[in-house]
Amino acid sequence: MYEIVKHIDFCFGHRLIDYQGKCNQPHGHNGRVEIRLASDTLDEMGMVADFRDVRHSIQAWIDEHLDHRMILRRDDPLVEAIEALGQHAYLIDDNPTTENLARLVYEQTAALGFPVIAVTLWETPDSHATYAPDPVSAGANGRRASQEASVARS
Repeated sequence: MYEIVKHIDFCFGHRLIDYQGKCNQPHGHNGRVEIRLASDTLDEMGMVADFRDVRHSIQAWIDEHLDHRMILRRDDPLVEAIEALGQHAYLIDDNPTTENLARLVYEQTAALGFPVIAVTLWETPDSHATYAPDPVSAGANGRRASQEASVARS
């Protein structure tokens, strides 16, 4: 098995609805996403994937949708206020926890056709969450084959 890792840094804001703690307030992070790609075989150039292609595709998606945006749960009352100011938020169905954002980037990476096996999102230098599919139900190339996931938080 061959594996490569690509890091992409971006800034984002979020808050957690119905959370009893500081994270229920709007706040921001200088995040880092770590994307792990793997394959049993290499392409004609001897690569799992070209780092340039990974950067251009996934970084472009992150830049357009997540970088310097508030990421909010779709039903957050703050959405209306942000839109009234002419700003844009990226809306998701669940609370924008580090775990859910790691899963979001994983799913987008897989949708772009990359053989992703795991995505780790660093919210701070010492806090991160990883989303990876259940290895039993994952396909041969590492893409998600089910909704089951292993999420590690440290």
